[in-house]
Amino acid sequence: MESLEKHREVQDEEIYQSIDELILRTGVEFYIRLSERGELRRELFNSVRRLDILQELIDDNSVTEIMVNGTEGIFIERDGHLMLWDKCFVSKERLEDIAQQIVGSCNRIVNESVPIVDARLNSGARVNIVMPPVALNGPIITIRRFPEQPIQMEQLVRWGAVSREAVDFLEKLVRAGYNIFISGGTGSGKTTFLNALSNFIPKDERIITIEDNAELQLQGVKNLVRLEVRNANAEGEKEITIRDLIRSSLRMRPDRILIGEVRGSETVDLLQALNTGHDGSFSTGHANSPEDMLARLETMVLMGLEIPLTAVRRQIASGIDIMVHLGRLRDKSRKVLQILEILGYDSKSGEVQTQVLYDFEEEGEDACGNIMGTLKKRRELMRRQKLQRAGYQI
Repeated sequence: MESLEKHREVQDEEIYQSIDELILRTGVEFYIRLSERGELRRELFNSVRRLDILQELIDDNSVTEIMVNGTEGIFIERDGHLMLWDKCFVSKERLEDIAQQIVGSCNRIVNESVPIVDARLNSGARVNIVMPPVALNGPIITIRRFPEQPIQMEQLVRWGAVSREAVDFLEKLVRAGYNIFISGGTGSGKTTFLNALSNFIPKDERIITIEDNAELQLQGVKNLVRLEVRNANAEGEKEITIRDLIRSSLRMRPDRILIGEVRGSETVDLLQALNTGHDGSFSTGHANSPEDMLARLETMVLMGLEIPLTAVRRQIASGIDIMVHLGRLRDKSRKVLQILEILGYDSKSGEVQTQVLYDFEEEGEDACGNIMGTLKKRRELMRRQKLQRAGYQI
């Protein structure tokens, strides 16, 4: 490190050369097996140029989540199961350096005055970092990895996450311009499903994606605009929020707007966009059920605008056409549990009226403990105007 710090710009080849020389000199004094030399070479390069011991996990496609609990341990999720990894950071200072390296690569700031930050890696992985004094046991880094190749709807059908009948139905709705909202709990696969669903959008349309951290991986869309929020600087100024981006996107002539997730007052702007002719738009939100999601949407609208609850519910009922709810079952599998149609606002009851179109019915477990079941059709779609205008028949 001392020799490398003498140069401002160091190429990867020069780093490898310095590492090879170091290993060669050390090998004169201590016996190092050939297999150990290769491992040492890789680990030293990762510690200098990449993310140290985390790089091994980031390069492992079987790892979906990485949880660094300070210097006390690193937990990983593989095949839906959590386990303690056999390596950890030896010092708090080195872990802090890695945290700064991650946030610096995407122009974010994290320190004692701004101890919580969301960021992303160059690979598109989502990162959350919490630093002391908020994190009592040292810097906490949580990394959610996404597949290098986006998961297609055909794969979800093969895995049993959704039925072929439901996919064919949703494809027609997407092409016809229905506004679709995807709900589900943490880790239920909302972003993955949104990615897969977006592949049904006609490729000649202009699409604008808006996200806290750019995660969506739309394929084959030429007229694509990707927008990402910007956190405030060290002085607490120049923040650009999801609300700012939604408002700006309306002046960018979008055919469709895809909002990665709504968590607060930006729901007001989302519903206004859905109610002003931007059909075929998508978004996601955290909730344990579709009913809970509707209640959360109401709450989030009221966080940003003081209007009567009746008006909020009317906006939701007219803006959202379809809700898709995903869940993570006890066998760790992710499935579409319900597809609902928003029928409208009932002035007598004062409620948003819905009906279940598809519902997951559990049929027991196999010998390996995997949950067996089917996403069964319950009712026919009532609001067919958009389908008819697009020339589809159901």
